[in-house]
Amino acid sequence: MAAASKDLEKKIETLREKIRHHEHLYYVLDRPEISDFDFDRLMQELQRLESEHPSLTTPDSPSQRVGGKPREGFVKVPHSSAMLSLDNTYNEEELRAWERRVHELSGRSDVDYVCELKLDGMSLALVYEDGKLVRGITRGDGSVGEDVTLNVRTVHSVPLSIPKDKLKKAGIPADFEVRGELLMPLAAFKKMNEDREARGLSVFANPRNATAGTVRQLESKVTAERRLDYFSYLLLRDGRTYFDRHSEALDALAAAGFKVNPNRKLIQSKDDRTIDEVWAFIQQWEGKRDSLPYEIDGIVVKVDRTALQDELGFTGKAPRWAIAYKYAARAGITKLEDIRVQVGRTGKLTPVAMLAPVLIGGTTVRNATLHNMDEIERLGVKIGDWVQVERGGDVIPKVAKVIEDKEHPRGHEEFKMPEKCPECSTKVVRTEGEVDYRCVNANCPAKLRETILHFASRGVMNIDGMGDALVNQLTERGLVKDVADIYRLTKEDLLSLERMGDKSAQNILDEIENSKKLPLERVIYGLGMRFVGERTAQFLAEHFGSMEELEGAGVEELEDVNEVGPRIAESIVEFFSIAANRKLVERLREAKLRLTGEKKQRRTKLAGKTFVLTGTLAKYTRDEAKKMIEDAGGKVTGSVSKKTDYVVAGEDAGSKLDKAKDLGVNVIDEKEMEKLAR
Repeated sequence: MAAASKDLEKKIETLREKIRHHEHLYYVLDRPEISDFDFDRLMQELQRLESEHPSLTTPDSPSQRVGGKPREGFVKVPHSSAMLSLDNTYNEEELRAWERRVHELSGRSDVDYVCELKLDGMSLALVYEDGKLVRGITRGDGSVGEDVTLNVRTVHSVPLSIPKDKLKKAGIPADFEVRGELLMPLAAFKKMNEDREARGLSVFANPRNATAGTVRQLESKVTAERRLDYFSYLLLRDGRTYFDRHSEALDALAAAGFKVNPNRKLIQSKDDRTIDEVWAFIQQWEGKRDSLPYEIDGIVVKVDRTALQDELGFTGKAPRWAIAYKYAARAGITKLEDIRVQVGRTGKLTPVAMLAPVLIGGTTVRNATLHNMDEIERLGVKIGDWVQVERGGDVIPKVAKVIEDKEHPRGHEEFKMPEKCPECSTKVVRTEGEVDYRCVNANCPAKLRETILHFASRGVMNIDGMGDALVNQLTERGLVKDVADIYRLTKEDLLSLERMGDKSAQNILDEIENSKKLPLERVIYGLGMRFVGERTAQFLAEHFGSMEELEGAGVEELEDVNEVGPRIAESIVEFFSIAANRKLVERLREAKLRLTGEKKQRRTKLAGKTFVLTGTLAKYTRDEAKKMIEDAGGKVTGSVSKKTDYVVAGEDAGSKLDKAKDLGVNVIDEKEMEKLAR
């Protein structure tokens, strides 16, 4: 029996090491060896074994990156030593003046420097004890930060644990601290903003703001979904640098498995030519910054020898041994030759300026976003105008202003948004009170890939294995032209795809077949109607009982549904007014999906009442308590405000309870909650 237990423990640990190996290849080295589908299968097998044998689950297991109940707030934590900001310089003359001060203050002529990209994210400290991650702390005010450990654990480029033999080989002690930059890659930033826009939420202005907002989410699952990345740049022990040279510390961090930016350079002393090499590195990356998958806003130059760093010391707010060279804002003036319209994956129509080619920051720019019609009217831009174009923290360039002088005459052709979608010719709609024009055809080619990914995702139709790589192939080869085509796929179709074996193909077909058994609300949610999320889809399914009745409902009837207001009702009516969308529903019906359910009249005892749950309840899980309140017509939210009617407080209730008391919100226990709901 003991031998069997040992064998199982060894099997689980071997599986963990395999997953860690592939995580490192994918998230740190960018050299994946297996498909997303195969990686997901490894993770599912680990989760299954740990679920069956919970005593063998360890905190540093790859399965534990996301988990735990939502926190009540963030605890303040002091730093082991100050996390200071850097002084900035903006031109070559200031840079050379800084270097002269380094020589004058140190009395040395032989100074080596390390040049690194200045990543545009947020500083984050990671504390490891016995090789295991125990704490992640934001910069805060430099002396005290916030403990965001649960969120940091979701970042795949942050090691949860490092074997002692690996640390020893890298020359790193078992207890240490790493400091680095947490950031959001441009691709993840773009996708997150598109997702938020599709749900009617505000978008983030730039990746840096998005990173700061993401790491402070109270629900770690949200952080995990946004795909943050982490680059290490400093190694400390007891608040002090550990290696004799900064360049050695960077190499050691990389050897231990941390992600260290490869675009760095050690510049060894060459008398007066040393600073020339530093300047050459700065110029080189100003021209190449647009080739990177993340934002940078300059170059950091550091004295390499840590003993010399100690000699140079600090000013009141920054180290004397480092400087940040900040790149100037990138802008250029060119002629706007035309305005064309692009359709995003949410159906939003975005006007794009077609420009006479202009060189900005080492890159030739031929087009720039105009955002929407309101922005065009604000700028007063016309086709034929001369405009100033800027490249900043945005994913693509933008038109900043119209130039009007003797050298740059005004254009005369005004732009009008098209009445039909340029991709599918469906009539374009603009909801009253909103700035955006949209295509609401679910089968619009511009929306296809993301529509399918949403439909197949875990919280919707739960077609496991149908991720990015597979959907890309299915759409590129024309095998899936709308979500109904998923149900026409054959094994022969799947086997024709790259890296697809017989067993994998059969697994996907089984998943597709199983999805047909899911209830009506999942199908409603899967259609991707604007503003219709999981909760709204459930209310619609319960109220109408069938897709057919939902299709025929008018705005007034829809507004009778719990939590459906005018904006959601109009969005649903718009969706079903499109013939292609009605045809799609018919094809899903033919595929034998469940488009009927059971009408359920929710009790209205708690209609209009908003609840917040905090702490641990003795009798109910959070989900059970939430369902009880919602079944009685109430609403459960995650934060306390003046509009909150009741806070249900269990054991270990935290900051939400304090806030409720401050605002005078009614605080009740679970017995009182039961009494109200029944």
